[in-house]
Amino acid sequence: MPTTDDPYVRVRGARENNLRDVDVDIPRDTLTVFTGVSGSGKSSLAFGTVYAEAQRRYFESVAPYARRLIHQVGAPDVGEITGLPPAVSLEQRRSAPGSRSSVGTVTTLSNSLRMLFSRAGDYPEGAERLDSDAFSPNTAAGACPECHGLGRIHRTTEELLVPDPSSSIREGAIAAWPGAWQGKNLRDVLDALGYDVDRPWRELALEDREWILFTDEQPVVTVHPVREAGRIQRPYQGTYMSARRYVMHTFADSRSRTLRAKAESFLTSEPCPVCGGSRLRPEAMAVTFAGRTIAELVALPLASLAELLLAAGGAGGTARVLTADLLARIEPVTELGLGYLSLDRTAPTLSSGELQRLRLATQLRSGLFGVVYVLDEPSAGLHPADTESLLSVLGGLKDAGNSVFVVEHQLEVMRRADWLVDVGPLAGEHGGRVLHSGPPAGLAGVAESATRRFLFDEEPPPARRPRTPSGWIGLHGVDRHNVRGVDAEFPLGVLTAVTGVSGSGKSTLVGQVLAGVLADRQAPETAEADRVRPAWGCASARGLEAVNRLVQVDQKPIGRTPRSNLATYTGLFDVVRKLFAATDTARARGYRAGRFSFNVAGGRCETCQGEGFVSVELLFLPSTYAPCPDCHGARYNPQTLEVTLNGLTVAGVLDLTVEAAAGFFAGTPAAERPLRTLLDVGLGYLRLGQPATELSGGEAQRIKLATELQRIRRGHTLYLLDEPTTGLHPADVEVLMRQLHGLVDAGDTVVVVEHDMAVVAGADHVIDLGPGGGDRGGRIVATGTPEEVARAAGSRTAPYLARALRADG
Repeated sequence: MPTTDDPYVRVRGARENNLRDVDVDIPRDTLTVFTGVSGSGKSSLAFGTVYAEAQRRYFESVAPYARRLIHQVGAPDVGEITGLPPAVSLEQRRSAPGSRSSVGTVTTLSNSLRMLFSRAGDYPEGAERLDSDAFSPNTAAGACPECHGLGRIHRTTEELLVPDPSSSIREGAIAAWPGAWQGKNLRDVLDALGYDVDRPWRELALEDREWILFTDEQPVVTVHPVREAGRIQRPYQGTYMSARRYVMHTFADSRSRTLRAKAESFLTSEPCPVCGGSRLRPEAMAVTFAGRTIAELVALPLASLAELLLAAGGAGGTARVLTADLLARIEPVTELGLGYLSLDRTAPTLSSGELQRLRLATQLRSGLFGVVYVLDEPSAGLHPADTESLLSVLGGLKDAGNSVFVVEHQLEVMRRADWLVDVGPLAGEHGGRVLHSGPPAGLAGVAESATRRFLFDEEPPPARRPRTPSGWIGLHGVDRHNVRGVDAEFPLGVLTAVTGVSGSGKSTLVGQVLAGVLADRQAPETAEADRVRPAWGCASARGLEAVNRLVQVDQKPIGRTPRSNLATYTGLFDVVRKLFAATDTARARGYRAGRFSFNVAGGRCETCQGEGFVSVELLFLPSTYAPCPDCHGARYNPQTLEVTLNGLTVAGVLDLTVEAAAGFFAGTPAAERPLRTLLDVGLGYLRLGQPATELSGGEAQRIKLATELQRIRRGHTLYLLDEPTTGLHPADVEVLMRQLHGLVDAGDTVVVVEHDMAVVAGADHVIDLGPGGGDRGGRIVATGTPEEVARAAGSRTAPYLARALRADG
C-alpha cells in the first residue's frame, strides 16, 4: 500500500478504450512524455484515465447542487489511482471558437491593455475618464453602434447576386437563392406576385429588379403550382424573401458551414464607415497611450507591442505597474514562438496548436503549485527552431513544483523528457499495453517498441534522388496578409515541401493564394486560363492549365455528430447496406437498403433513435450515457438484426475494425477498394462505426486522403496538405509519406506545408519562407532541392534540415 509521501502516480487496472488492464507508475514533479503510434492508447491513458480521474475527484468536492451546473465527464474505467494531484488539461480543442474570440481574449491580455488605457491613457482635455469596458468591442459600452463591434459591414450588389443577367429568373438568374424546392418556391411566389420570371433579367424594369433583390418586405401570396405529370400539388401560402434578405439571414444564422460559405460569396466586406474598422466608439478612440490608440496597439504583433511598451515605460506609478504586468504576460507568449500574432487576431483563424500554446502561456502566470498539467502535443505546428523555447516553458512549469504529462510525437521532446511511457506496440486491439515506463534511455532495450528505432536513429531511410519537374505553376506579385510582393514557383509532378517558422506565411501562400487561384481555374465561370481574381492577392499566374483537379486535404472533422462515422464518410456503408438488402432474408421481407440505416426510421431502434445509447438524468449528479435498454447499443430494432451477412448482423459489421473488415469483405470489389485505401494510410485499427467525434485531426485527414485515393483519377491532380504529419507518430508518418510519394509516382503533384524535417528531407523541392513570423516573415528565403536549402544562409530551417539530411545519408 503506497504511503502518503509516495512520489509516484500509480495507476492500476486501466481499461479505458483499448487499454488492457494497464498498471503503470509515473513519478510526480517530472516532465513525462506519453508516446506510441496513433491509436495505441496513449491518450486514453493520459487524458481518458489520469486526467479524467483527477477531474472526477475534484467534482466530488463540489456541492451537489453546483455539480449540476458543470459539464462532467464520466468516471474512467480503472481499478485504482493513487498519488494523483489535481490536474489541469490543455487539449487541442477542435471546436471552432466564436468570431469575437481573439488572441487578446484567450490570453486575457486584452483585459490588461484596456485597464492601461482606462487608468493611464492620455485623455482629451475635459474628457471623462472611461471604464475599461468602454475599450472593449464586445461590450455595449465600447462597441461601435453601426457595426456592433465587428469592425466590418457586409453588403451585396446586383452584380454579385445575378452574375448572368442574360438568363431569366426561372433559369436561375438569381444565383444567391437556394436550390431545390426552396428556390422553386421563391420563383413561384414571384410569379404569383405578377413578376415576369421568364424574361431575361436585364430586360426587367430597374425598379422591379431593385425590389426583387433588396426589398425588406415579406408579402404572403397564394401559390398555384404548375401541375406535373403524376403529381397533384395543392395551392399553398408562400412567403417572399428578397435575395439580399436570404443571403444575410443565411450568413448570420445558418449552422451549416457550407451554406454560410456560399452566402459569403455573394457579399462584400468593407471597414465600417463609422468606426473605420476599429470596432470602438469615438470616445474610446480619442484616448491614447504612447501616442497610439488601443485599436493601433491591438493590431501590432505581440513582439512589436512589447518593444513599444518597453520604450514607453510609464511616467506615473500606475502606468509603470500596468506596463510591467503586460510585459510579463506577453513574454511567455513570445517565448513559445507566437510573437507574430496580434491581439486582434481572431481565434477561428488560429490553428489548434497555436490555441493550445496560448493557453499554456497563460498558465505560466497562474502561479499554480503541485498540480499535474496534461498537454496534448504542444509541439503541434511548431517549427524545430521553436522547440527549444517550448521545452524551456515546460521546464518552467515543472520547476514551479508541478508535474507535466505530455502526449507527444516530437522526438526532441521525448529525448529531453525525464520519464517516457511508451504505449503499443501497434494500434487499436493490437495496442493498449505499456511497453516501457522509465527514463528515455531504457527504451533502447524494448524490441517491440515502434518508437525505439526513431528515437535512437536506427536504420535511417535510404537517400532519395529528387524527381525532375514536368512543369511549373508561377504566382506573381502575391500580396496577402504578411506575404508581400512575392513571386513563387511551384514545380509539377513532384513533392514540394513549404517550410518556415510559425507565422512566416506558409498557409497564406499555399492554403489561400495557390488553392484559391487553382479553385477559380476549375470553376466554369472563371475557367479562362491564368485568370486571377483580385480577392486572392495575386497579380498574375501562369501554368494553371496543366492542373485538371485540386484536392485540399485538411484536419477538420469529417462530421460533427456521432451519426457520422468512418463507414458513412468513405461511402463504404452504402455498399454494406446494399449487400444486406441483397440477402435472401431481406428480399423475402421486402427490406431495401434504407432499412439498414440507423439514421432513418424503419430499421433503427426508435428508443434511442439509432444512437445506441440514451442519456440518463441523475439528480445532483452529472448526466450519464448508458446503452439503450432495448437495442443494448446495437442501434437497430430486433427485426433488422435478424438479417445476417455471412453470420454477422449490420451492427456486427459496424463493430469490425478496418483490418477485420478487409478479411470479411474479401471478394467484394466495391468494399475492398475503400478498405484497402484505409489500410494503406495506416487506419486498420479504427472501427467502421467509430463516430466522427472520436477521431483525431490526423485520423480525419487520413480518412479524407483515403477517400480521395479510392477515386478514379482523371487528368493531373494537385494535392494540397497543411501539416499532414501533425498528430502522427514517426512510424505513421512513414506510412503517410509512402502514399504521398505514390501519388507523385502516378504523375500527380503534392504540395505539403510541413515542420517535420524528415518529411522535408525526403521532398523533391523545398520553398522556405521567413526569416521570422508576422511582419518579420512573408519572404521566400530559400528554394531548391533539400540539399540546396540546407546550405542557404539566413534560413532558420537550414540547420535542422541539414541535420535531417545527415541522418538520411
